[in-house]
Amino acid sequence: MPELNPLHPDAAWTELVATDDDWDAADPALLAAMFHQLVLVRAFEEYVLELAAAGLVHGPAHSSIGQEGGAVGSVLALAPGDEINGSHRGHHQFLAKALQHVAPKGFDLTAELPDEIRTVLLRTLAEICGLARGYSHGRGGSMHLQWKEAGAMGTNAIVGGGVPLAAGFAWAGRQAGTDAVAVTYFGDGAANIGSTLETFNLAAAWRLPVCFFVENNQYAVSTSVAEATGEPRLSARGPGFGIASWRVDGMDPLAVHLAMRAAADHMRAGHGPTLIEADTYRYFHQNGPFPGSAFRYRTKDEESQWRARDPIDRLAGHMIRRGLLTGEAHDAAVAASKAAMTEAGGVLLEPKPGGKPGERQIRPAEWPDPAFVDVGVRGDLSEFEGARPAGDDIATHEMKFIDAVAEVMRRRMTDDDRIVVMGEDIHRLSGGTNGATKGLKDTFPDRILGTPISENAFTGLAGGIALDGRFRPVVEFMYADFMWVAADQLFNQVGKARHMFGGDGPVPFVLRSKVATGSGYGSQHSMDPAGVFATAPGWRIVAPSTPYDYVGLMNAALRCEDPVVVIEHVDLYNSTGPGPVDDYDYHLPVGQAAVRRSGEAVTVVAYLSMVAEALAAVEESGVDAEVIDLRWLDRASLDWETVGASIRKTNRVLIVEQGPVGTSYGGWLSDEIQRRFFDWLDAPIQRVTGREASPSISKVLERAAYARREEVAEALRQVGEA
Repeated sequence: MPELNPLHPDAAWTELVATDDDWDAADPALLAAMFHQLVLVRAFEEYVLELAAAGLVHGPAHSSIGQEGGAVGSVLALAPGDEINGSHRGHHQFLAKALQHVAPKGFDLTAELPDEIRTVLLRTLAEICGLARGYSHGRGGSMHLQWKEAGAMGTNAIVGGGVPLAAGFAWAGRQAGTDAVAVTYFGDGAANIGSTLETFNLAAAWRLPVCFFVENNQYAVSTSVAEATGEPRLSARGPGFGIASWRVDGMDPLAVHLAMRAAADHMRAGHGPTLIEADTYRYFHQNGPFPGSAFRYRTKDEESQWRARDPIDRLAGHMIRRGLLTGEAHDAAVAASKAAMTEAGGVLLEPKPGGKPGERQIRPAEWPDPAFVDVGVRGDLSEFEGARPAGDDIATHEMKFIDAVAEVMRRRMTDDDRIVVMGEDIHRLSGGTNGATKGLKDTFPDRILGTPISENAFTGLAGGIALDGRFRPVVEFMYADFMWVAADQLFNQVGKARHMFGGDGPVPFVLRSKVATGSGYGSQHSMDPAGVFATAPGWRIVAPSTPYDYVGLMNAALRCEDPVVVIEHVDLYNSTGPGPVDDYDYHLPVGQAAVRRSGEAVTVVAYLSMVAEALAAVEESGVDAEVIDLRWLDRASLDWETVGASIRKTNRVLIVEQGPVGTSYGGWLSDEIQRRFFDWLDAPIQRVTGREASPSISKVLERAAYARREEVAEALRQVGEA
């Protein structure tokens, strides 16, 4: 028989239960703060459901009624510099952090409420209703609540989507030399999401001060936890990653508070991340004012049993027992909270003209101006005031493209200690798999971060760093195809954040990735991502074709307050071209293309390695073509003036790119050129792309799948014959 030796995780896994002694020892001021916050949050949520039932909330109203004890109990254990984010069901989390921010010593509902609290109620309600005075001017609504000044960094509609971001908040706080911690609130469903589990691992490996707070409210929409997982005690996941974990009754706000205090002490002492599972219950359905029993996935008896454990009633009962609260004071606080919500509603609502008795509508003046719809998709580039442009005085010499990549990053990291670079293997192999970070780990040991293979986690972590604002993350993807692995973080989180949260907040995030077409790495390591990023809101796209351009464009990307993807090509890394002798401080302005060859017959538009291929094809074909290197590819940054001037001269356009036709950048560009310059076109826009299939491993099939100079030359000859 084999010998069986039991194994035990190194990280502690504890159930914390608050006893009567704990309740008797609790500071009266703490209990009073809990009580008044809980009552006010409950009244807020009840009022939101009232508006939702009246059709005055456009979109979902995910009520947190029943779950307030977890949010209030935990937030009151945090310090002012701590940061949180939450889930789509996050009104209570947001309000708890906002109320703590404006009233750090608590407040009394039976006294005159401070204006700051009334403002929090009003602006939060306005945001949920989609109105201009909301924190994000109505763009975020119920699921996207952010007030960064309060440390409320944003609730999130994607299940598990905000978890990696919180790891970034934690990293930034530690790197800044503070003892601040981050807390990410999510539900039982997110405990099974890949991005969450990836972040558990990354946070544990880097010992980040982030608390994973699982609000286990027993159900997803209608699927129970027991149906969804073989281990319904969700805190069991923590020790498997080396994370100290607590399980606690989420209907007991004091127990949650004690657990969060213990977790915060653990994190502030440098012992790494924590996990708290709070068993709680949402009284209503996933969305709206009806109980779950109305949809038959749970029983009225089950709901009654949970309601009998109500967190407000439990807290009030202990306070009354201790002589800290009377029944009359309890009722007065509840009445005052309802009055405060009625007052907030009175600012936003008015009787509906010609409506039924009591029917209301949003006051017309409260709606956002429709002209605001696209404002803030990207910033206004005011950060480039004072930036030094490239000039004719810069001495150049022949240099390898990859050396420019490493040297400009070295210069910027020397001058700007906010820059941090992360990616797989970038700290080893003499600068990663291509040498892009050569020598940087030795010079900047705490800012060149080799990551686990977990694109969702480290991309989201970098997104959190960008949202925090104290550092400027640069992420390297070994291959551009990996963007699909991290698509939620790139497109739902980083790309949409500025606009979704009102248009004012910078998101300084740089993504470096390479196109490896022609290298034999096959279908999953060869894509050109330009066409996908061009159709995704929020991103700026840079495509350098020479060492000189790489320096100026990377400097611009690192100065920009918008997310920028810098696309590189493996064919260029070992190529040589003009580059600066020792000047790595100039910028190539956002929105400036380069005319690489003047001509009269046709405008050839290209980027990355296809610029050189197009120039060679022009010489081979003998067609007098004008070749434009776009440099900037996104809708907002493309140099339409240069492109338009060329089209007005040649009256013909040939767009050349290497990759497959399906994800082609040229498809979008062709449509945009036709809409802008149709009157100057004497012929349909022509395109050179790869085939439908992604490149294969076979050298012959790979070459058949993508385009190079031969295909461009043939297209030029056809243009010349037309």
